[in-house]
Amino acid sequence: MKHQQIEAPASAPAKFRDRRVTADGQPRASVRLSDPQTLWFNTGTLCNITCRNCYIESSPTNDRLVYITEAEVRDFLAQIPERGWPVREIGFTGGEPFMNPEIIAMSRAALEAGFEVLILTNAMRPMMRPEMRAGLLGLLADFGPRLTLRVSVDHWSAPLHDLERGEGAFDRTLEGMFWLRDHGFRMAVAGRTVWGETEEQARQGYADLFARHGFDIDAHDPGRTVLFPEMDENADVPEITTACWGILGKSPSEVMCASSRMVVRRKGAERPVVLACTLLPYSPEFELGESLAEAEGEVFLNHPHCAKFCVLGGASCSA
Repeated sequence: MKHQQIEAPASAPAKFRDRRVTADGQPRASVRLSDPQTLWFNTGTLCNITCRNCYIESSPTNDRLVYITEAEVRDFLAQIPERGWPVREIGFTGGEPFMNPEIIAMSRAALEAGFEVLILTNAMRPMMRPEMRAGLLGLLADFGPRLTLRVSVDHWSAPLHDLERGEGAFDRTLEGMFWLRDHGFRMAVAGRTVWGETEEQARQGYADLFARHGFDIDAHDPGRTVLFPEMDENADVPEITTACWGILGKSPSEVMCASSRMVVRRKGAERPVVLACTLLPYSPEFELGESLAEAEGEVFLNHPHCAKFCVLGGASCSA
């Protein structure tokens, strides 16, 4: 999926153009950071595979977001108590986090600071390198269930998973999951809801997969088996106005940007920056500043993902 300027048909009002006002002139909904629970770090956009529809365009050659370092992570971890944020969890996403040579050190820094750690991974070759396995076993020995690895399993069947990630990807991911299972790591799974199934059918498919392989993952717990809607910037989705909260019976506090922020390091930048959302790494209007203090401002829901993924889809990247 290419990240580009969103175009509307010539006959239709232009959506998602004005930060504060929707195309039909209504006040756009916004969200304040009311209960920061998760601070994400993007470890870099390099990945060992190229998926058919990766929202962040990760690949073996995409280094638009470069490797973040342990020192940079420690700096932001120190800012959390300074700001009084009640953060519970530190998340590491990519790209593939195990491509970053400092992922074990960064995870250890977060765990030593008292946080839970969630690492998003495809559980393939980068994670299975001897030095990474040794590092993970050390983290497991020292911190146990405070470490969770969420494995990307796009569908519970090999053909559909491989349709997204390439032939043989399903079996290579299962190999990594077998290793995690056999050593007692806490696992979760992230899947997609693009296959024409009901949620009940999808969760039952995952439940059967987990039972067949002895994975201690609850397929019916949305925090352990997270099912994401497809994220298409060119999809025709409604804009979220301030009136929508009452119409939908939802609160701004339920939306992901009320409880999380993400730190990234852009290629060529001197310092990392904080973003409002894990899903919008290339959208400059969602960049909030270089510190957690600057990242406490309100976020206007001026993007299709805000509507489809968060407000209407009810999804969250956190566990």
